[in-house]
Amino acid sequence: MVVAQALSSQVDIHALFGGVVPELAARKHLEALYPLTLKVLEEGETSLGDLDCIGVTVKPGLVPSLLVGLSFAKAVAFGKGLPLVGVDHLEAHVFSIFLKEEVAFPFVGLVVSGGHTSLFFVEGYGDMALVGQTRDDAAGEAFDKVAKLLGLGYPGGPVIDRMARKGDPEAVEFPRPMLGKGWDFSFSGLKTAVVQYVREHGEDLKDSRHLAHVVASFQQAVVDVLVDKTVDAARCLEVPRIVVAGGVAANSALRRTMEERAKGEGMEVFFPPLSLCMDNAAMVAFVASYRFARGESHSLDLDVSSRVSYPRIEP
Repeated sequence: MVVAQALSSQVDIHALFGGVVPELAARKHLEALYPLTLKVLEEGETSLGDLDCIGVTVKPGLVPSLLVGLSFAKAVAFGKGLPLVGVDHLEAHVFSIFLKEEVAFPFVGLVVSGGHTSLFFVEGYGDMALVGQTRDDAAGEAFDKVAKLLGLGYPGGPVIDRMARKGDPEAVEFPRPMLGKGWDFSFSGLKTAVVQYVREHGEDLKDSRHLAHVVASFQQAVVDVLVDKTVDAARCLEVPRIVVAGGVAANSALRRTMEERAKGEGMEVFFPPLSLCMDNAAMVAFVASYRFARGESHSLDLDVSSRVSYPRIEP
């Protein structure tokens, strides 16, 4: 149960640069953490002394921002004598659905965001094996880069989702990278195909209807790859359940297409509420709570990491 939560968004700040600036993100984290913590405690009508442990994201991600969060968590844990529990950011996304409803194990989990596109076989709490991941751009990163190329602003996902509803997803035949070639992903080639299209049809894109067709076709190419590989992994692993999480899980075309394909395969598909698709502290707290409940905690020597490794299952 989520007692209270609050969010401090940096979207407007990073929109000026067309993407996240790590040093600026860390500085803004530092400014927001303390007042945001006070706000959550007040709304939850609780105090730091009432807590059982302090959960904090330590991997993977942008090191400057992770360091700010970990330093703050260490200070609180030390000052109040509370256990410290480091959390894997991708694991938190996978289990964000559990804040809405419990999903039976095992399931295939797709984490798709601006920084990650990863496919997991999940057998239990914290028991995840990697079955696929992006070899270059994450899906959300591809959305951002294409939106910037087309002058649509940042972040790219929401604006492309909205505009695509006015376009024909079959108008432009963009490639479906690595389709039918295992469970890894690649979106750099698709991005390059859009760049080439813009070079050849720049004048046509001044027509808003034509632009909507291009956007819809690009989005559908991304969605087709995500859905096909996820459903194929679930089928091959003989798992009838799929969880889709991360910022791109808010995409309406992805939700619709995944649900249609899963239903056709006799599978269930689960999406967190939109508020839990984006990065949030509630999902981190959930993972910290079940890890703490089984006796896990970390010393104040805990460090951050930009990467994380998992056991791997090959197709």
